[in-house]
Amino acid sequence: MVRTVLLVDDHGGFRAMARLLLESGGYDVVGEAGSAAAAVASARELQPDVVLLDVLLPDGNGADVAERLAALPRPPEVVLISSYPDGGLGARLHDAPVRGFLQKDELTVARLAEMLA
Repeated sequence: MVRTVLLVDDHGGFRAMARLLLESGGYDVVGEAGSAAAAVASARELQPDVVLLDVLLPDGNGADVAERLAALPRPPEVVLISSYPDGGLGARLHDAPVRGFLQKDELTVARLAEMLA
């Protein structure tokens, strides 16, 4: 089953790399967003199965965005990503309504599939 993905990260270069990686692994990247506000609006409009969500965004943090996504009529599965080991969220990372957390340099199709299984 092909899963649709929304990529949310404020770095266009990372979004481009993640798109190539995920699409080569069979995922359908249906959209990209660079901010918390755009993430919620895009998820509402596109209704992706999965949101790959950066923890640190210019207008919010991933834990807050994940809570807003969880309240949507058709909430996506959320995987938080960051360059930092816990994204700077500490204990809040474990309380967020997400499937898990990956450091950006650990993102692979296999790791994402494992997390979503």
